[in-house]
Amino acid sequence: MKKILILCFDLSLITSISSQAQKNTNSYFTSGTEFIFSFASIDNNGNDGGNVMRFTGFLHLQGTYNYDFGKAFGLMTGIALRNVGFIYNNPETGLKKKYRTYNVGIPIGLKLGSMGKTHLYAGYEIEFPTNYKEKTFNNERKDDKFNVWFSKRTPTFYNTVFVGVQFKYGISLKFKYYLTNFFNQDYSEVNQDGITEYPYENIDVRIFYFSLNINIFRDVHFNYTKEEMMHKF
Repeated sequence: MKKILILCFDLSLITSISSQAQKNTNSYFTSGTEFIFSFASIDNNGNDGGNVMRFTGFLHLQGTYNYDFGKAFGLMTGIALRNVGFIYNNPETGLKKKYRTYNVGIPIGLKLGSMGKTHLYAGYEIEFPTNYKEKTFNNERKDDKFNVWFSKRTPTFYNTVFVGVQFKYGISLKFKYYLTNFFNQDYSEVNQDGITEYPYENIDVRIFYFSLNINIFRDVHFNYTKEEMMHKF
């Protein structure tokens, strides 16, 4: 309940800020999507390796409030919904596991460079996992699948850092690293024999990814005009 109240407050705050964006030429709101190529550093009880690149383009939504203090410096914050996870080929069992969470993220960052053209950005983002999904494959056959809302298998939130480069016409490239373990190592469950188990006790997973970001809209308009695109091509 506490997490839901926090998210509702942040949504209302971002909405309020974006409604004022057009009143100030230095502040504006951008929105769009991203395509994620994710990897993971995995330590499974002292064994590493087994990670497989994961690509996802759905469902990623992001809205960013920007404030530019001048032509070379600005701040950014906002809210995002993204699908984050990793694929693991267990070298001991031969099973393939796919894990993912839908996270609500709130970033805060700095921008340096040409605000109207190419510039660098970097910052911190807190992400709240909302829906957890886990799939198990044996010889390419799906053996098990389940998903849970606000699962205790994951921590309450993830601490992340990011850096990227923003190009003209709303295209940017970003690198992001998760400082928090993907799993809650204290999570426990009781098996069929009545024994308490800790399935993620000895697993440490740090996700990192590269993404292509496309900011389609600036305020309520397209991030580029037809004339600009015709001139570009």
